[in-house]
Amino acid sequence: MIWLILLLAGLLEVVWATGLKFTHGFTRLFPSLITLVAMAGSFYLLGLAMRSLPLGTAYAIWVGIGVIGAAIAGIILFREPVSTLKIISLLLIVAGMVGLKLA
Repeated sequence: MIWLILLLAGLLEVVWATGLKFTHGFTRLFPSLITLVAMAGSFYLLGLAMRSLPLGTAYAIWVGIGVIGAAIAGIILFREPVSTLKIISLLLIVAGMVGLKLA
């Protein structure tokens, strides 16, 4: 259950990181509200996960989910360029997250 909470925290991080792009510097109300609510939820769930998981593991996996999700969102929503190096780098992040989960 704790890993599901951490996954949800990471997914909310993707929402708020992506939402930042839509806020236009927090000048747009609705995207700003979504971003702030997602931030609060993400931090809250991360805090819950850290009750049971080591700090380094929980934080690294939370950030990893956010990095991978934000990169994918950038590619899909904002047509950011995709390169072999970018994909390999993202796969290395996934490998690190799996390693932390197994450690």
